[in-house]
Amino acid sequence: MTQKNVLIVAANPAVGPLTQWPIGFWMGELTHPYAAFIEAGYAVDVRSPKGGTLEVDSYSDPEDESGYSAHDLLSLGFKKSPAHAALLEDTASIADVAVADYDAILLAGGQSPMVTFMEDEALHALVAAFYEAGKPTALLCHGTCVLLKATLSTGELLVTHKTWTGFSDAEEDDVDATVGQRVQPFRIESEARALANTAFVVAPAWSAFAVRDGHLITGQQQNSGRVAAELVIEALSGVPAPAPTTRAGL
Repeated sequence: MTQKNVLIVAANPAVGPLTQWPIGFWMGELTHPYAAFIEAGYAVDVRSPKGGTLEVDSYSDPEDESGYSAHDLLSLGFKKSPAHAALLEDTASIADVAVADYDAILLAGGQSPMVTFMEDEALHALVAAFYEAGKPTALLCHGTCVLLKATLSTGELLVTHKTWTGFSDAEEDDVDATVGQRVQPFRIESEARALANTAFVVAPAWSAFAVRDGHLITGQQQNSGRVAAELVIEALSGVPAPAPTTRAGL
């Protein structure tokens, strides 16, 4: 049996336009899908849109003084393993990615995607290319902002007539209340619900929740990485999804 190859794309470092603090990708949204894919026997390639060394959102670092992700022992192990930590250093860009070399793609979320993914036409085109090739195309949390823009070769939005999820307005409310100011320049749920001919759905805030509609797979937020990865694995295993399928975790 030929080994499956999955591409994980994580955002490059940036600065929050409203908060002015350093932002990056959410660590657990890379490490938990990565672990699921490795356990399934897949090879995993980690890249970023522009290439270079990646930085995690501070609250996603299990050793951050906030303690917000102190429970994430999987990410802690990834960080402490020299071989795994090296995957985040000097990443290759997506510029020379050949869709034929991979069986699926997954975009990790975090705060940076809202700045760096949203207007990245090359990334939008890559996501659309995987989708039009019939390959599992997964996006997590704020990484789903790409679906507000990504279009197919027909010119229509990729999410036309699709059911999908992403970071919810309720979760944005929680974040804003915790920080004491508005954090994101826009809200994915609000923008998605303004689109015609698409169905954006969410579970209760912070639930592990993912949706598979054909070979489009989306996860609601950082707690949804594993369940989204499981849907990718199901798709690659040939499990059919004749109607939108949701997956909730513990």
